[in-house]
Amino acid sequence: MTAGDHGQRELPELLDRLTVGEARADRLTHVEELPPRPARHAAWPAWVPTEVQAAYAARGVLAPWQHQVAAAEAAWGGAHVVLSTGTASGKSLAFQVPALSAVLTARGGRGERGAAALYLAPTKALAHDQWAGLDALGLDVRLSTHDGDSTREQRDWTRDHGEYVLTNPDMLHRSLLPAHERWSRLLATLRYVVVDEAHHYRGVFGAHVAQVLRRLRRVCHRYGSDPVFVLASATMSDPAAAAARLTGVPVTAVTDDASPRGHVALALWEPPLTSFLGENGAPVRRSATSETADLLADLVVDGVRTLAFARSRRGVEQLARTTSDLLAEVDPSLRETVAAYRGGYLPEERRELEQQLRAGDLTGLAATNALELGIDVSGLDAVLMVGFPGTRAALWQQLGRAGRGAGDALGVLVARDDPLDTYLVHHPEALVGQPVEANVFDPDNPHVLGPHLCAAAQELPLTEADLPVFGPTTEDLLGQLTAAGLLRRRPRGWYWTDQRRAADLVDIRSGGGTPVQLMEAGTGRVVGTVDAARAHGTAHAGAVYLHRGETWLVHELDLDEHVAVLERTDPGWSTSARETTSISILREREHVLWGPVRLSLGDVEVTHQVVSYLRRRHPSGEVMGEEPLDLPERTLHTVAVWWSVPDDLLADAGLAARDLPGAAHAAEHCSIGLLPLVATCDRWDIGGVSTARHADTGQLTVFVHDGHPGGAGFAERGYRAAAAWLRATRDTIADCECPEGCPSCVQSPKCGNQNHPLDKAGALDLLDLVLAHAPRQGVGPDG
Repeated sequence: MTAGDHGQRELPELLDRLTVGEARADRLTHVEELPPRPARHAAWPAWVPTEVQAAYAARGVLAPWQHQVAAAEAAWGGAHVVLSTGTASGKSLAFQVPALSAVLTARGGRGERGAAALYLAPTKALAHDQWAGLDALGLDVRLSTHDGDSTREQRDWTRDHGEYVLTNPDMLHRSLLPAHERWSRLLATLRYVVVDEAHHYRGVFGAHVAQVLRRLRRVCHRYGSDPVFVLASATMSDPAAAAARLTGVPVTAVTDDASPRGHVALALWEPPLTSFLGENGAPVRRSATSETADLLADLVVDGVRTLAFARSRRGVEQLARTTSDLLAEVDPSLRETVAAYRGGYLPEERRELEQQLRAGDLTGLAATNALELGIDVSGLDAVLMVGFPGTRAALWQQLGRAGRGAGDALGVLVARDDPLDTYLVHHPEALVGQPVEANVFDPDNPHVLGPHLCAAAQELPLTEADLPVFGPTTEDLLGQLTAAGLLRRRPRGWYWTDQRRAADLVDIRSGGGTPVQLMEAGTGRVVGTVDAARAHGTAHAGAVYLHRGETWLVHELDLDEHVAVLERTDPGWSTSARETTSISILREREHVLWGPVRLSLGDVEVTHQVVSYLRRRHPSGEVMGEEPLDLPERTLHTVAVWWSVPDDLLADAGLAARDLPGAAHAAEHCSIGLLPLVATCDRWDIGGVSTARHADTGQLTVFVHDGHPGGAGFAERGYRAAAAWLRATRDTIADCECPEGCPSCVQSPKCGNQNHPLDKAGALDLLDLVLAHAPRQGVGPDG
């Protein structure tokens, strides 16, 4: 088969492409195969109008799948429902059919709006893709998008006439809810609220969206509507509980996927250690991007239509460029068969790339997860992933882009040089044999709930009857907001008293504090913002900052004015901040004893100070130098999980006092890297501190804490799953082939102490002590 032949490839042939040459075979650590699955269809429900059935039939859907009908029937019957099934399983049809049917059947005699639907997507691009799909059905339904690009005329038309309105949680928070009186006609007829890609709402963002949805329910009640929530999600653990926590109402889950699937194989791939030495002389693995470029080039040469996912836009551009250069060495004409696809492209550019891929003009495409979110690209043979995409749900969603329908599919996860990827490629059961992650977020976080209570009070005065809507901590928090002068208590409830718009108190995608504006040097144009908490480490003077896939160099950070001045350039290196950190325990919420080891969860105060930054040559990671910084201390009140080990236990195990700091430090680093295995977070969302003797415990103690004020639920999830989490940490260190510690096990790219001291062997001994009396799962009898 040549590069121009676009037939579907057989799995054995695809697998052979991976292991050409002896070195390649050693890099393949595991292949997991899933058998084909036939489709199971169901009849259209009797309530679906004939024009809706005909519209889908014209698109090739003659009969829906069983899970689509189950979810649609539940929603039509008035039950809140979450559909949690795999990629390409037609989740959109399941929520579109009841919403479209309601709009068409509830109209008055003169075409007045009798029912409306509100569709929420985590990204503007996905909402526009949904709009295009709905518009292509050709139904007489008034569709409209409402986002930051909408003109005043479009917004007016949407308010007055829109029946199926597509928007995002940000616009709901900042535009629709604060101006609810102007949207009253839509809100009064709102029958369905669709929450698409619900698994993306996690951490602090998920907590904010949960409160926005509670505000929406409350305002709808004011206008006499009680909309049904229909959520669509990639597979996740306990979707009913996650959806209920997000919406605040009981939700029924539909999880039995009846869509067809071909033969699927997931290959796990570990790049080799190189002769290059990194920080403190540790060995470094070949970069996952370079390794993936080799694989992509080989597959393209053999005509295997392949999609390669990278996590950043810069990574996508580099992957496409490197692959094109490799292909040009084989045949210059092949250079044009690979392209990059990422957010930030114009819609017509994206559509052209999608069409070229479908038509076979492109054989390889490097993409960010902009192509993961519901974009329909079919007929692919293989998917490559530059590193674990963060969650098992995202991994299977990306893999689902290949072999769509009944075609065979090959996915290759190429491990990055970090502890989580190292663990996964050596423990395939963590990807295949386990349920996907729980969606972790905490709607009761006072730093999240407080601003939303203010926004709700400005929308409609809060009453005693509203307290259950916002959760058990609402009444106490209202007292604090009243004492602070933000709210006023009157006999009829709580009122907003400030002159500001309460919705402007918080950016729902931010961790809190006044965001730092990113201002382009010379023009003064604001190109974006960064959380106040992250600005010290990512937007300091000299930082190389990635924003929307573009590389910028920061010239100045003005903390008083909350402005960072930067210039669009790519200096050829990346930067990583160094900081000193201390931690104090404010309150232990609960604990459990594993023999003499105490595992705790509680509130802490973390003090950070960024003191310098390293420049690393790109893409090798070679350290070029360290530059000092003069920035003030920051304090963070958050939630942590920690474990403490008595001195006599350490002494009896033969751990010398001089080795304890390095052992604890190495265990801390690896446990931070492995927390995403049990909680839907990124290692940059969390932090840690370790010490051979902590002032508050009097013992060797290792802390892992949330990086957001009030906590985001990650540390608590680590506490609940501590046994599995710390065993995975221990196994990662043991499995890594390096002699004394490296980025794949105990080194951290964000370490404030330049990864010193680290004791890999000591960390193994220490974790063995901690786990000696641990249960198989959870935290123990009380957990």
